Parts: sequence; C-alpha cells; structure tokens
Amino acid sequence: MLQNIRDNSQGWIAKTIIGVIVALMAFTGFDAIVNSTSNSRNAADVNGEKITLDTLNRAVEMQRRQFIQQFGKDFDASQLDEKMLRDSALNSLIERNLLLQGAEDAGLAFSQAALDQIILQMPVFQQDGQFNAAVFDMVIRQQGYGRMEFRERLQQDVLISQLQAGLVGSSFLTDAEVDAFVGLEKQTRDFATLTLHADTKAVKLTDEDVKAYYDEHTDRFMTPEQVVLEYVELKKDAFFDRVEVKDDELQALYQKEIAGLSEQRHAAHILLEVNDKLSDDEAKAQLEEVKKRLDSGEDFAKLAKEVSQDPGSAASGGDLGYAGQGVYDPAFEQALYALKDGEVSAPVRSEFGWHLIKLLGVQAADVPSFGSMKEKLVRELKAPRVEQRFVEATKELEDAAFEASDLAQPAQEQGLTVKVTPAFGREGGSEGITANRQVVQTAFSNEVLESASNSGAIELDPDTVVVIRVKEHKKPELMPFEQVVAGIRETLTLQQANAAVKAKGAELLSSLREGKTPVEQAQEQDWKVVEAANRSQEGVEPVVLQALFRMPKPSADGKPTFSGVSLNNGDYVLLRLNGVSQQNATLSEEERNMYRRFLASRVGQQDFNAFRAELKDKAKIERF
Repeated sequence: MLQNIRDNSQGWIAKTIIGVIVALMAFTGFDAIVNSTSNSRNAADVNGEKITLDTLNRAVEMQRRQFIQQFGKDFDASQLDEKMLRDSALNSLIERNLLLQGAEDAGLAFSQAALDQIILQMPVFQQDGQFNAAVFDMVIRQQGYGRMEFRERLQQDVLISQLQAGLVGSSFLTDAEVDAFVGLEKQTRDFATLTLHADTKAVKLTDEDVKAYYDEHTDRFMTPEQVVLEYVELKKDAFFDRVEVKDDELQALYQKEIAGLSEQRHAAHILLEVNDKLSDDEAKAQLEEVKKRLDSGEDFAKLAKEVSQDPGSAASGGDLGYAGQGVYDPAFEQALYALKDGEVSAPVRSEFGWHLIKLLGVQAADVPSFGSMKEKLVRELKAPRVEQRFVEATKELEDAAFEASDLAQPAQEQGLTVKVTPAFGREGGSEGITANRQVVQTAFSNEVLESASNSGAIELDPDTVVVIRVKEHKKPELMPFEQVVAGIRETLTLQQANAAVKAKGAELLSSLREGKTPVEQAQEQDWKVVEAANRSQEGVEPVVLQALFRMPKPSADGKPTFSGVSLNNGDYVLLRLNGVSQQNATLSEEERNMYRRFLASRVGQQDFNAFRAELKDKAKIERF
C-alpha cells in the first residue's frame, strides 16, 4: 500500500492534486487561506483588535453563572440555548471593545497606583475592615480570574466608566424643559377599572389535546443532562505530618522571634506647637519656664492640662500610655529612653513642636516560653517545605492521572481514596466539589466528558486540588407522558382561559369605544373608580398605571377614553379614563436642581447610547 502511494505520487495523480490546490488558491486567494488559519482561535475582529475564543468562552461561562445566581440552584442551566448565550456574550464583548477604543481615542487613562487603591478599598476583598490578600485571591478565582486578568478587567471597567461619566455629565436642560417634565410628572388622572377574571373551570380539554401538546413540544420534557464523577482529593494539610524539623532549627527560630521583643515605656508629655503665633525660640523658652515650675514641685499632670497643646493627651494630664520602640518621633524616643523612672526631660524638639517628657513607668518585655511557642514555630518551619511537597505531589498526581485509564492507580500511588459525587447537571450541585464552577466546567468539557479522560489538577482553594473523571453520563431523555400529563393539562388550561378572557375583553373594549354600552358590563357598580391617581399610585398594578398614563385624554365633550391590559395572572382589565388634571407646581430651587440633575442624567444616558450606536455603525467588525 505504501509503495503504491509512493509510485502514484510521482505520476498523474500527484500532478492533478497539485493543480487543484493551485486553482483553489487562485480562486479564493492565498490571504483567505492564511486568514482562515490565523483566525482559528479568534471569535471576532473589532477594528483590527481580536476577540479570542478563550475570551468568548469565559464570557459565556460567566453569563451562565449569572443566570444560576439569579434564579437559584434549582435552575437547570442545561436548558439554556448555547447559541443564544454565545451570541449575547460576543455582542457584549464587541461593544466593550468599541467603548475601550472610544476611551483610548478620547485620551482617557488610569494609573496602576489608582487601580491599587480601588482594589484595596473594595469591601468584597476585606476582612475585619482591612484588605485581605487571601480573600482577594479566593473571590477572583471564583470568578475565573487570575490577579493580572482581574486587574486588566477592572482597569477596562474604570476606563469605560470614565467615558460614560464624561458623556452623561456633559448634558444640560433649560428651565422650560424642567417645568414641562414636572408638569407631566405631577399630572393626575381620574379613571375606573373593570376586571374580567380568567375562568379555568370553563375550559374543556380532551386527552387528545394534551397528548398533541406533548408530541409537539418534546424538547420541553427532557430530563436534564447529568454526570456522576469519580475524584481524588489532595490536601496540603496531609503533608505536615510527613515533614520533619530539627530541635536546633526550632531553637534558632525561637531566639530570632524573641530578639525582636522590647520593653514598653509609659510616657507623658507637655507639647507647645510652633506656628505663626509662637516662634521656635518662644516655645522653647516657655517650656523652660514650665520645667522650672516642675522642678519646684508642681504636678506634671496639672501643668499638662494647663499648658499642653496636644488635644489627644492634654485632658488626661499628657498621658500617652505604654509603647515600644519605633512608635514616637526619633528625637522624642531618644529622650524618652534616656530617662529614669519618674524623671522629666529638658525641652525636646520634634516635628510636632517642643516637648517636656516624663517617664511614668517601664514594663519589661513579656518573653513567651519556648514551650508556648513551639507549635507555632513548628508550623512556620514546616510551611515552606509542606508547600514544596504539596506542589510536587500535585504534579505527580497530575502526571499519573494523565497516563492512567482510571483513578485507581494514581490514588494508590498517593495514598488517596477514590470518591464519588452525586449526580449533577451543568448548573452544578449544592455542596462539595459539585458546587465548584471550575469542576463543573471541566466535568462537561469535551476532553473529560466525551473522551472519558482524567482531568488535570483542579485547584479548589490554595490548600486543596482534585482530579476528576466521569463515572456516569446521564444524557437527556424524554420523560414519560404519564409523568408530565398533569403539568401539561394545567398549562393548557391556563393558556386557554387567558386567551378566552382576553378575547372577551377585546370585544368589550371595542364595544365601549364605539359607544355601545352593554348593560351587563357597563353599570357603574361594576367599575372600580380611582380619582386623582398619580404615576406611583398605591394599590394599582404597575402595568395598569403604565397603560393608564399612555391613554389619550378624554374628548372635549367629556366622553371618556378606553383601553385594556392583560395582567400576569391572566385576568384582563378594562380602563376608562374620565379626566386628566395638570398641575403647575411651584418648585423650590432645591427641587428644581434635583429634577435638573435627574433629567440631565437621563438625557446624558441617551447621549451615551447614541455614542455607542455611532461607534458600532462606523466600526469594521468581522465575526469568525
């Protein structure tokens, strides 16, 4: 066979193939072939900037996660239209790129230092009111980001916000526009409603109707796709008992720890500030006089209350409490540590002014015993070695899983147990590793799901990794008709009842508009009257209010206008607008400014939307 191929490749077959390739390249263009290859990992091109498939896949996954968070753990994400998700995510990415290009064209920028401050101040990354790096890493990992990726995303968000704020903030309105809006806002309407209730008891369904619906909508009655996983879990803590430390290492670390401990000194002071009212020499001279009074026997605390200009300590007699070295100004600290217990210094100059310092007491350093610190010292010494061993074991587990056809051998080599999860779908489970989005995403990936391969090491948190394998793949199946018949009957009954009451309402509405007044429906007691209703009237369905304020005013001869609206519960409401009252309210300057800001923001948002549309219209966008 191979020899035949070699022989034929020298003859007319090879020449024919080459000829076809040359003709194809001449017809489509060499650039098209090159571009097809180069764009194999891209989803779109926006004015020359690529959107990669990896970026799109991450955006799709984030959208899926948002749906799950919005609708709860019972939401079946497998029912989402994948094409719809991808189209929506790609449209968002294209618009984001256009806005970033618009921000760049506008010369907007944001420094890395300012970005650091935003991250440090974000409450989601704080613990006990302080930024916590571990919390930061955990939160962004749950969102699918690394540190650099998150910073880049946040910087882009800030630039887009700057662009939007600039456009929105540049809008303005005249007094006439504000007054016109306020007039409409404060308008009230007199109206009445007649509610027609959907009657489910009047609906007659046959078994054939129900079965026909089932047959026509089989896609709605599929069981969710699910998997059952096998997995092995590697924990960092398991390696602490496998790492040894020597006594001399512990002793050396103990001595290093206690070497940094120092005595605490209890200080009090009298401060005179140097300013435009009191020169440096005058402040020093005044403190020298105070020192003489102290030397003559006056009480330091009383003089501090009388003379000191330190608002934080004067009221308490200048008492600063206990503190160790490195807390005070260097000159202040040098003078304090030169004093004996109860002694008062000569005037001392610091960056805050001139001080008299008194040493109230000395507290010896509290040196903990070796025994009390041993457990802490052991963990400190073991931590880097455990980390290294954990990394090595993770690599060994990943390599073994890659070469194995199941998880039994890799588990045995690491002394681990193969565990099994309950079944879960693409939305993930409620607990354990099935609630981890990276695990779920990996479980339903082609490599693990379709190829039946072991996964790579998945980091659940900095101290835990897992390797997974699909034990069972439960594909969607059509649920038996008997299992869903009750639900179908209820759905069809509601649909037909709603359709019937809507048709009846539309018929009555047409009759009322034409001036025909059916006695059985138009009697005054059948209508619920509401007078002087505003746009946020309590006790009225929002959808009814929206329809009401869209209705034209009654005619000049006082004849009411009519409309109708369907409610979410299936009922149909007839609306009769009897009158409109326009109020010319006098606004205070504060109220006028409030309305102006609100309207300017709304107009500015419209300007921003127009700007986005213009960017899109002028852009060169190519989807692959």
